Order: sequence, then C-alpha cells, then structure tokens
Amino acid sequence: MLAFSPERWDSDGIIYPKSSWLGKELLSKLARWSVENKKNEFKSTLSLISLMKYSQVYQELKEKYKEMVKVWPEVTDPEKFVFEDVAIATYLLVLWEEERANKGITEKQSFVDLGCGNGLLVHILSSEGHPGRGIDVRSRKIWNMYGPQTQLEESAITPNDSYLFPDVDWLIGNHSDELTPWIPVIAARSSYSCRYFVLPCCFFDFTGKYSRRQSKKSQYREYLDFIKEVGFTCGFHVEEDCLRIPSTKRVCLIGISRTYPATEEALVDKQRTQYIDSRQSCAQIHHSEDSSCSSSGSTIETKHCDHHTYLNCLSDEPPKGQFPENEGKVPQEDGIWINGFQPRDKIEQVRNCASLPRDFIDHIVLKVANLLLNGKQQNAKEDPCDGSSKTWNRGGSLSLAEVANRLDRETLQRLKRECGGLQTLLKNNHQVFEVVNGRVYIRDWREEKNAKKKQPEAKRRLSSEAFKTRLCWFFMHHPNGCSLTSQSCSYAHGTQELRPSQMLKKIKHIH
Repeated sequence: MLAFSPERWDSDGIIYPKSSWLGKELLSKLARWSVENKKNEFKSTLSLISLMKYSQVYQELKEKYKEMVKVWPEVTDPEKFVFEDVAIATYLLVLWEEERANKGITEKQSFVDLGCGNGLLVHILSSEGHPGRGIDVRSRKIWNMYGPQTQLEESAITPNDSYLFPDVDWLIGNHSDELTPWIPVIAARSSYSCRYFVLPCCFFDFTGKYSRRQSKKSQYREYLDFIKEVGFTCGFHVEEDCLRIPSTKRVCLIGISRTYPATEEALVDKQRTQYIDSRQSCAQIHHSEDSSCSSSGSTIETKHCDHHTYLNCLSDEPPKGQFPENEGKVPQEDGIWINGFQPRDKIEQVRNCASLPRDFIDHIVLKVANLLLNGKQQNAKEDPCDGSSKTWNRGGSLSLAEVANRLDRETLQRLKRECGGLQTLLKNNHQVFEVVNGRVYIRDWREEKNAKKKQPEAKRRLSSEAFKTRLCWFFMHHPNGCSLTSQSCSYAHGTQELRPSQMLKKIKHIH
C-alpha cells in the first residue's frame, strides 16, 4: 500500500486508517463483506446528525487537540484515546447544536460526565463553551494538565438521592461500566428536562455483571437492547446511533425526550422502581437456577424472567406469581435506590497481562516464538539494503487456536483471568509478534523500518524517545539474531547500548 504523501498521512483510526491496516487487512475484509448475506444488527454510522457538519467539526477539533498525543502521561495508547474522545465530543457538539436550532435557543447545554476516566471528553466540551464537569472514582495523572476551566471530581458515584443533577441538561456515560444502566434512571429522576447519552462497553446490570438470556442475539446486541429497555421504562424516547470511532463497541443510546407528560412523573417513577426491583429479583432467580443447574448437571434454557412481558404490565401491577416479594415495595430508606450496588474500586486492578510475573511472560513468548520458527518458513531472505547478507528465518504462522492448543491448560486458565488472555499477551509483546486476522506471525522489523519513514512527526518523536531503552529480543533469542544492524534497530543489542527512558523524565517534569 503506497501513500502519495506519507508525511501528511496523520493516521487517527477514524477518518485516516493506519496504513498497515489498509495494506494487511482491508482486502481480506472487503472479500468477506462482499459475500456476507447477514442483516446488520445496527444502524448506519452517524444516522442522527449531519455527516457534513460532523466532518467539518471533527477536522477542526482534531487539529486543535492533536498536541495531546505528544504529552499523554497515561500508560494507555494516546492516539486511540485522544482521537476517540475527539470523535465523541464532535458527535455531541453537533447533536447539541442541532438541538438548540430545533428549540430556537442559543444558550449552550450543560452536562455531567459520570465515570469520566481520563477527563479528556470533559476538557474538550468545556473548552468548546459547554458548562460541565466530570466525576470518577479515581483521579488520573492527566487531570493536572487540563487547567482550572476543566472541572473534574474524584468521587464514588452510588445511585441514590444524593447523586441527582436537577440543573443539568445532559448526563454522559462514556464507557461508564457499572453506571451504564443507572444513567437513564439518574437522568429521569434529576429533572423532567434532563437528557442522557450513553456509550455502553462492559456489560453490567443494576447490581453486578449482566447475564445473557437470549442465545439468538449477540451478547453486545442483547445488552444494547437491555439498556434501551431501561431508557424506555424510565420514560424516554430512546434513539440509537453508531459513532465513527476506532472501537468495536461504538453504538450509542440517546434519551432526548419523554414519553409521558410531566404530571405523570410520580406514576412513572413507581414503574421505574418496580422494574429495578424486578431486575434484582430476576438476577437472584437466575443465580439460583445456575447453582441448581451446576449441582444437577442439567441445562436450563427457558426458566428466566421475561422483562418484555413485565414491561407490558408496568402501568398496573407485576404479573401475579412473578416477583411476589416486590409487591407494594417502596424505594429504600435514606435515599438509597437499591441494595447491592458496588462502585468500582478506587485502586484499579491491573488485568491486562502486565501484572503477570516477567519470567512467566518470557517463557510463553519464547515457546510461541519457537513454535513459529519451527514451522513452515514464510520467507527466508537476504536484505542487502540493510548491510547484512545473512539469511533470516521469519518462520511460519499459526492461528490463535493452534497456539492455544500447544499450551498447557493451567497456563491458558492463568491467561484467561487476565482480561484478554493469550491474544492480549501476544499483542503486548509487539516487539516479537504481530497478530493479524487471528493469526500470529514473527514480526519482521525490516518491514517496520520502511513503514517508519512514512510515520507522522508525532509518532516518530515518540519512537525516538523510546530508542534503545529496551533490549532487543531477537538479538538475545532468535537463532539468526536480529534482522537489523545495531545502528538500524530501535532496541539495544546488549546491555551496553541501553539508555534511560525519556518518558519517565517527561512525567516527572509534568508534575
């Protein structure tokens, strides 16, 4: 794949895909899409707003906030998070502008971002003139970089009367995890005019993990339908749209208007309470059935709570014999809406394979690399352009399933507990491997060296800061050594070449 102006190819994964993705994955995806005959479960991208206006605003914001990539102090991927939040902010700004035009008002909408994480979305919306704040259970290093105009609060959010926002126009839930099903409820109870925007990611119910109930749908589609159901039960007209972001979970749900007049608020709130209680009871029933199923060895397929049936009866009482313990139940005392809700821990548990012992990771990396090197060679070529005439074995390729079959069960279970398992570990060790379309390859840094010449300036700058700060795995372990010379390789060929990390110096300077 050749770019006519590689220096201008500022990849953001949204409007400008990565050149490596275009070269290695696009053709196979086009081939698959062209023969697929399945109905799309989701709406077309950006169906609720003006595409032309979105593209214009996105380019303006991208140019305005792209410098954040260079100073990002978090361990997360700066390009993904910065450009994704720029895209979400763009969507909201265009949506809100159209809302003001429809209502004939000029005052910009206020907002609260619940579970705001790194706070970048709050920073962008605030900088664009919308009064608002973000709340999260723990602060991030980058919060200190935004300045006083970006209001961020460290607080654990618990669904109760203390966390209502009667003077706020919009509540935002951007990958808000356990708060996601509660955001329509909080918005509905804050005020009759409060609206909400949620971008569901992890699957949570009101008091814990969401349990699947329909095998005919994908888990993601079923969970989206559940969050839509919560919004409907809370009295909202719920709209669905797909965002243009570099993420597999990019469907947003928006509660813009109510389905009932303000005079019926007390009645509808009673229905909300009944629905939330029914979900908790259903979760208990589902848990007890699972336990019974486990002990007897049988499989339960149809004994679950039918919430769609329950929704049809919301204006009256729950169906007789269903949730009898909830009849006449009122909200919890002291403003608590439900027992059993557990907010995230203030100290985040690292479960991305980074917390595994180094020797355990090194053992798996070496074993997988040997499996690939002992397989059928893809190419064993010389590279005279690099000043080396030696033949270098790149090895073969294996599917993730084939790699998993060569590892013992205890190792796989240990990896599975680390949120992503084998694939996450291999991708984390990108110096050694590349994973494309579910297949694992040994990385050939001769190809990477050519691609680096086409990288944007920001990416090249980050690479230069990491230059020679880690040992070269190939120099240490590959039977042919490194495919690059010491002068060309970004990694240290021996401990004598190691230099201190510039990123640590940068973070200390920021603080």
